[in-house]
Amino acid sequence: TSVGVSEIPNGRKYYQNRLDYYTTLNLTAEEVHQIGLEEVSRINSEMKKIIAEVEFEGSFEDFIHFLRTDEQFYTTSAEELLITARDISKRIDAQLPRYFKTLPRKPYGVAAVPDAIAPKYTTGRYISAQEDTQPGYYWVNTYDLPSRPLYVLPSLTAHEAVPGHHLQISLNGELGDSIPAFRRNFYLSAFGEGWGLYSEFLAEEMGIYTTPYELFGKLTYEQWRACRLVVDTGMHALGWSREEAVEFLRSNTALSLHEINTEIDRYISWPGQAVSYKIGEIKIRELRKKAEKELGDKFDIRDFHEVILRRGTVTLTIMEELVEDYIQEKLKS
Repeated sequence: TSVGVSEIPNGRKYYQNRLDYYTTLNLTAEEVHQIGLEEVSRINSEMKKIIAEVEFEGSFEDFIHFLRTDEQFYTTSAEELLITARDISKRIDAQLPRYFKTLPRKPYGVAAVPDAIAPKYTTGRYISAQEDTQPGYYWVNTYDLPSRPLYVLPSLTAHEAVPGHHLQISLNGELGDSIPAFRRNFYLSAFGEGWGLYSEFLAEEMGIYTTPYELFGKLTYEQWRACRLVVDTGMHALGWSREEAVEFLRSNTALSLHEINTEIDRYISWPGQAVSYKIGEIKIRELRKKAEKELGDKFDIRDFHEVILRRGTVTLTIMEELVEDYIQEKLKS
């Protein structure tokens, strides 16, 4: 009778358990909700700057409607969407040596989400290699092309392929005997999804976003993850209805209405997982800012990324310890 897991017996304790697991931190639902509201407000301000830059005449909602409906932002064939995704992938590939010391041996392909699952599937997903003779795959959803805008494709590609999930997951699997066997396939959302969202931020430094609209797409993806903090806690802890959650995403992001509805259903069925993305990204960016400030000229972006990825998947508190050790070692040297 309710979408919120807190409405079932012992549900609130269960939801807190899920928040603890997915964030690897000790944050209450109310704290996560407030972090989300603050991030939504900050990102909204950045979005409005871009609307002013492109000299759009109309309200924020008018601009979102323009993005959702103007033909220039959409392809007319599945193959065209895949070709564009492959082009972005190769442009990012060329930038990787500037930002990473260690790159995975395993390559990846770009393919369409299988037709049988595409209608209810997410916009894109990384699929790990199942055998040594197989590549990883960046899946792009080509179902319902009017709901697959091009301006978010660079962010999606950076998150799901490189420098996001393919790079991080493949490196984790190639660590060999340096970590216990169970950890080579271990996944924590706060680390993996936090890295994926950080990768969208990193793609801006790489020069991958080539138009103000693609930068707006980056912001709308970041806003989407910030909204997750609000709607996930809203539905599962604070009594929000499904309709309230849909409306919050609709009014704050440029996601298509089809995607908004599939996303909200995902959050209902997977309590707590969706908050891990933004919490993890906030922590990685916070640690990078700290390292940059304390090290000054000694800061090296390739060293920093090596520290984040070289031990494989870790909790955010262990990540913080690793970065602190790196800072102290650099200062001594």
